[in-house]
Amino acid sequence: MKINNKQLKVLFVSAEVDPFAKTGGLADVAGSLPKELTLLGHDVRIVMPRYGIIDVNTKYVADVAVEIGHRIETCVIKEGSIFNTENKAIPVYFIENHNYFNRNGIYCYFDDAQRFILLCKTALEMLPAIGFKPDIIHCNDWHTGPICLLLNEKYRKNDFYKDIATIYTVHNLEYQGNFGADVTRYLNLEEGYFVSDKAEFYGMFSFMKCGLVYADIINTVSKQYAEEILTTAYGEKMEGVLNKRKEDLFGIVNGISYEEFDPSKDECLYANFDKNNIKLKNKNKQAIQDELNLPRSQAPLMGVVTRLTGQKGLELLLGCIDDLIIKENVQLIVLGLGDECYHNAFSELQKKYPLNVAAFFEFNTDLAKKIYAASDMFLMPSRFEPCGLGQIISLRYGTIPVVRATGGLAETIIDYDENNAEGNGFSFEEFSVSEFNKTIYRAIDVYKNKPKIWETLVLRALDSDFSWKKPSRAYLELYELAVKRKKGELITNE
Repeated sequence: MKINNKQLKVLFVSAEVDPFAKTGGLADVAGSLPKELTLLGHDVRIVMPRYGIIDVNTKYVADVAVEIGHRIETCVIKEGSIFNTENKAIPVYFIENHNYFNRNGIYCYFDDAQRFILLCKTALEMLPAIGFKPDIIHCNDWHTGPICLLLNEKYRKNDFYKDIATIYTVHNLEYQGNFGADVTRYLNLEEGYFVSDKAEFYGMFSFMKCGLVYADIINTVSKQYAEEILTTAYGEKMEGVLNKRKEDLFGIVNGISYEEFDPSKDECLYANFDKNNIKLKNKNKQAIQDELNLPRSQAPLMGVVTRLTGQKGLELLLGCIDDLIIKENVQLIVLGLGDECYHNAFSELQKKYPLNVAAFFEFNTDLAKKIYAASDMFLMPSRFEPCGLGQIISLRYGTIPVVRATGGLAETIIDYDENNAEGNGFSFEEFSVSEFNKTIYRAIDVYKNKPKIWETLVLRALDSDFSWKKPSRAYLELYELAVKRKKGELITNE
């Protein structure tokens, strides 16, 4: 599918891209969506910083001199690649700069504002040097917001840039990139943009607000979340800005790579399975129980793979897990990194119930896949969830999600009841321990007492399609809208 039979040229800008650098779902999207877009016939290229942790073969492309405050930084552009399912190479441009990017981590440095301003500037400055003029630049999360500002406030004066459209994807509105006003000097722009209806946000310079104000199209990662962030409850103080851009705001649920997450071929698993031999799924449960010194039991095994932060509603789990272990002998495996309070809480829980709880505080993709495949249920009681990939991945592995109906969780998980033939999980709305506990017990009742229905849910999960096929076409429609608007055609969101 090519829009109007035209091959679109797309520059995809992200602070992290799987498999090169990853802390969460942003990297998964940046590493998967471009592949699907190229399968549809479009020219997609990715740009990201080359952090010190990235060890990959590249070839030299260009040197770019970038003004950042009173300094000129030399950024070396080198090209690597990722491959789609047809084995076609997708260019990935790595920005090398010793001063700002040659570090072992991705975030949480004192000069993050300068680092990601440099990413934004270099992504624009390198385009003539590499001979690539995109129809659209796809900016992702706060790190790339200033691209939209810079294009409008500076680069439009240059004929090369004046017709380039932008789409800005909000993966999580909570993380905004708000810095002191002094960082504006690194933008090297004339006055007039640091005001309340542009980039200023409660006295701070906001990377996120730059994207929300200046992008041609804004989208976030589910329709439900796109509606939620227009309210004070979920808007993170950006609801005023977002309501002004309401006609330009869209929601598209993320997909996942069905090649990376494939229980029939996944080499990380103890036993491969699909909908034709789901009994082999139980071998994964038994094997992980053996490996983690949990007794083999047919009581429900519950998995949690997540960032351990307040967003994820983990206090609901901590509030009811004692009851579940004592009454139902459930087992719980937790994998994640995050706030110390959650590390301590789950560590204490493991000490209290060594035969029921295993907790790992690390980033471990192989173990994550084992947990997805081995668990009977996957828990996501989030306070808010823009999209959520965990519940989608769990479905791919035939594991039934128990979620709070918010954001992308509400859009992807249909609550099961006896009258609902379409249910694929269990969900609740009120953010409370009692509602979460009640919902888990509903799931346990079906698991224990209605095995045929549970098997139907597992088969339904394995048969579902949350690949990138549909979302990629929805993104192409947004690209077309943005490009036509940039050309001055009058198109409104209906």
